[in-house]
Amino acid sequence: MVPKVKENVNGFLEFIRRQGVVGLAVGFLLGGAVSKLVSALIQDLISPFIGLITGSAGGLAQAALSVGPINLMWGHFLSVFIDFLVIAVVVYFGIKGLGLDKLDKKD
Repeated sequence: MVPKVKENVNGFLEFIRRQGVVGLAVGFLLGGAVSKLVSALIQDLISPFIGLITGSAGGLAQAALSVGPINLMWGHFLSVFIDFLVIAVVVYFGIKGLGLDKLDKKD
């Protein structure tokens, strides 16, 4: 019975290595871990500075373009986009820097 369990575990680990699941999981975890930090950086430092440059008193997230009865919240969209870019760069260089990109087994 024990050899069958060991064979199944080894098969499962081989599947994970071959399919790149480790890299995906690491990227997901690192992205979640740095998300709040990067969001705070964007909201507290970068967004107010860009808002000052663009003339939006409430920061970049409050910048909007009024077209008739609607407000196009372009500042909020740009703030979220910057947030995404910073998280993507941090995850990419974090994985490269730690050498985690070499965990997946090539065929």
